[in-house]
Amino acid sequence: MSSVSPSAPRTGPAGAPPAGSRPGGRSARVRAAVHRAVRELVADESGDALTIPVVAARAGVHATTVYRRWGSVGELLSDVATSRFTGGFVVPDTGSLRGDLERYAANMARDLSDPDTLALVRATLGSGGEQGAAACQGDRRQQLAAILEREEARGGGTPSLDHLTDALVAPLYYRAVFTDLPLATAWARDLVARLLPDEAPQPPADR
Repeated sequence: MSSVSPSAPRTGPAGAPPAGSRPGGRSARVRAAVHRAVRELVADESGDALTIPVVAARAGVHATTVYRRWGSVGELLSDVATSRFTGGFVVPDTGSLRGDLERYAANMARDLSDPDTLALVRATLGSGGEQGAAACQGDRRQQLAAILEREEARGGGTPSLDHLTDALVAPLYYRAVFTDLPLATAWARDLVARLLPDEAPQPPADR
């Protein structure tokens, strides 16, 4: 007969928490501290190399903890970037595709003009390879897909998601990451004008 009380917590193999259980508060605190350390370090212009021991020291945790959870600087930066960009935007609903895209492009330009955001993007793209690129733009594609789905529900015609990504996201990231040119709101909206040349211009969405 088992001596385990019916009220005792169930565990998985070797005493591990059961499947579907949520990690404890310590795990969340470690992740928050490490993410904060990464953001601070990539924003620091000292030129010091970003390494896991440096991140761990800034976060106040053991380097082995960071290695065990993330494995490499690239994976860590990708996780930080995913956390930063996921849910950071409210998908606009102005009543028209042009208005939605103009507001979205202007908001994205402002976001990428923030020095800390740009530093994180550059570091992630530099160290994370394809995984880093996906972390920086994956959620953008989901947001643009939502804009297209809304326009289709209105009965309007839409470009493909790939065409929209190439026409808006690509030039915004290129100008931000690889040039010193400003990400002016008017320039961002002009990208939409080139994408939708046959539509009558609408008043600026944020006026």
